[in-house]
Amino acid sequence: MTNQLMKIEEGYQYILQDDYQKAANYFEQAIETEPGIKIYYWYLGLCLILKGEEEQATLTWFLGMSETDDEAEIEIWTLELSQVLQKEAERQEQLDNKKLSWTIRQHLRSINPTDVNNLLSSFDLAIQLKILDDAYWYELNIIETLESVSDYNYIDSNLVLKITKNILELTPLARYILDFMRIFTKIIKHQNQNIREFRYIVVAGVINISKVLQRNYHAAQILEILLEISPENQDILLQLSTAYQDSCQYVQGINIAKKLILCSEKLTQKVYAHLTLLRGLMAATGYWDEAFTAIKTQQELITALIKESPIINNNALISRLFISMFFFPYFQDQPAKIRPLQNDLMSLCLKNIETYDQHIIKKYRYSQPSNKEKTKVLKIGYISSFLKKHSVGWISRWLFTHHNRENFQIYSYMMLPTKNDDRLQDWFKEESDQSHSYGATQNHEVVKQIHEDEIDILVDLDSLTFDLSVEILAIKPAPIQVTWLGWDAAGLATIDYFIADDYVLPENAQDYYQEKIWRLPKTYVAVDGFEIDVPTLRREELEIPDDAIIYFVTQSGYKRHLEHSKLQVKILRQVPNSYLLIKGYADEEATQKFYGEIAEVQGVDINRFKFLPIMATESIHRANLGLADVVLDTFPYNGATTTLETLWREIPLVTKVGQQFAARNSYTMM
Repeated sequence: MTNQLMKIEEGYQYILQDDYQKAANYFEQAIETEPGIKIYYWYLGLCLILKGEEEQATLTWFLGMSETDDEAEIEIWTLELSQVLQKEAERQEQLDNKKLSWTIRQHLRSINPTDVNNLLSSFDLAIQLKILDDAYWYELNIIETLESVSDYNYIDSNLVLKITKNILELTPLARYILDFMRIFTKIIKHQNQNIREFRYIVVAGVINISKVLQRNYHAAQILEILLEISPENQDILLQLSTAYQDSCQYVQGINIAKKLILCSEKLTQKVYAHLTLLRGLMAATGYWDEAFTAIKTQQELITALIKESPIINNNALISRLFISMFFFPYFQDQPAKIRPLQNDLMSLCLKNIETYDQHIIKKYRYSQPSNKEKTKVLKIGYISSFLKKHSVGWISRWLFTHHNRENFQIYSYMMLPTKNDDRLQDWFKEESDQSHSYGATQNHEVVKQIHEDEIDILVDLDSLTFDLSVEILAIKPAPIQVTWLGWDAAGLATIDYFIADDYVLPENAQDYYQEKIWRLPKTYVAVDGFEIDVPTLRREELEIPDDAIIYFVTQSGYKRHLEHSKLQVKILRQVPNSYLLIKGYADEEATQKFYGEIAEVQGVDINRFKFLPIMATESIHRANLGLADVVLDTFPYNGATTTLETLWREIPLVTKVGQQFAARNSYTMM
């Protein structure tokens, strides 16, 4: 080491000790002794910045460079100074001194305004410090600067990863997101490194945008850009298809799902790819033949998968398999045939979870019988992703309301809670003795918390509607686990009971259920009412005569079974001067085509069908139910919340009763 480097290192030790005054004195003395060594000026200026004397720092650097007009020499000194500042900015950020790091980078920016990596770091720090305003954004001019870069290899790809993660977490809806995604995707693709890491960060951010912030159109835009880097990546295709579907871009969602199927090789991948296609076809309405073919293929794939009984070393794939039979009850009412298949699939999933999560299970699975006093207050935990403005939330709030708080403590475990204004979600938090919220990758944290809370009974409200909850229940952190509400029983051996009644399941149902059926007297579900707003629809606005009979179907596209829809149109044909109102999430054009074709075959004028938009709020939707003389239920998947809302409003409802849980809900409620 040269004498000069030794002197610099000696002075820098004072900086490392946070003794900035002593460091400044040291470099001042070095300048007096050797005024021609310019690097002493650079370190003295740095010391002054660290002391908060920024103007003096700038003056010191100016004095150091003022002795020559040689541009080449000035360029060398500028590079030297930039390296000193860059090193210290990085060190301060590692120490979590973000504001000081940002301050140093502003001086570096004035010295070397074209350093794109410094611009990116300055922007990143501004986001983390929450000091990014319009003035600073325009001052940085970072998008135009990035677009003008001729060599992407100069840009630090690790910095790109870091900023991508931060902007998607901290400012996911900002106006600059798409511009950054386009440029960063080009950089990563050009450098051909960190592709997997970049893809993972973006997909994780998109899940938050779609599931928590519920901005599905924005999520789809980001994924469209990401697809350029890996056009056949299954994770991207899966999330893109889902985002399209959830933003009502049904055709695009279906097409991407078909591409996902073509890119799937293993049985596990094919099963979930077909589920994604089914989701798109069913949500849109009007694709009945395709959907019917897809459900038959899905049954064949699941049967083959169970027979193969593979070892699955991917937690995401295991979780996705949990919900791969979600759509079967929408097509057929054959529980004696479908439930055993469901049970076998859950056995396969459980076997793999117990291998993949064995360290978590060993630590947190409840195995010892409780030695606590029988008179103690029981801790009841509710786990759900829908304790908010959702059917599960509207119904289960009455359970929270009427719990005897002297005998029970209520804990809520909210999966992917929305960050949007949701008063019902806030209400659940307030009504819980303790409430915990978790993101998409925090399943093990949920298990740990349930275990630490010493929950006596864990109540699953989602069943197979949401895969994250099922994995937690498979680990079994509570001594007693039950399913109530939701889709139906999951079929997991780690769930002890399925809460039902004498009506919602037939007498022989235990023959094909894995869980023990616990039948409540009279009914398994009850409510104390619903909020009702002022109606926004009138007969005259819909061009319906005052003396006409109005039938109302108000279910999502999932529940529009072709054969049952034919029966609804047949009612219209047989009742003169009657109209059918149709409302529910689905592709508007496809829905009109679906009912139009049925009407044409039966000779019913399409003008007797009125297709209604989605209402602004649930309370307005309930108010508009008053238009109906009769509400027509769906089959083989009945309404649930809609049925309760209809009955609460004292509107007649017609339902068909089947054998499966989903086909008997309205029956038990009536």
